Amino acid sequence: MSRSSHTARLISIASAAFSLSFSSAVLAVDADAALTLARQNGCLKCHAVDKHKDGPAYRDVAAKYKDKDHAETVKRLITHITSGEKAKFPDGHEEEHKIIKVKDVAQQTNLIEWILSLPGGKWPEN
Repeated sequence: MSRSSHTARLISIASAAFSLSFSSAVLAVDADAALTLARQNGCLKCHAVDKHKDGPAYRDVAAKYKDKDHAETVKRLITHITSGEKAKFPDGHEEEHKIIKVKDVAQQTNLIEWILSLPGGKWPEN
C-alpha cells in the first residue's frame, strides 16, 4: 500500500469514527436538562408530559411525529419553538406560540429530542 493511500485510508477511518461519536452524542438525550429548560421557558404552562392542557401532551406530540422523517421533524419543531408561529387550538382559534428564550441550538435540539423520545402518546388526541 502506498503512503498516500495509507494516509487516505487513515483519514477515512478517523472521519468515520468522528462521525459515529458525534452521532451518538447528538442522539443522547438529557431528560433532566430538557425538563428544566421547559420549566424555565414556561412551556409547562400549556403542555404537560402526559396530559392535554391548552397545548397537547408531549407524549401526544411524540406520537404525532412517530412515523415522520426524524430530521425534518426536529427542524420543524425547533422552528415552532423559536419563531412565534401560530399554534392552532381544537376550538379553532390561533395564538402565537411563545418563543423559547435559549438561543443554544444544542439545548433546543435536546428539548425536542426529549419530547420525541416520550412513549405512550396518542394522535390524534382524545
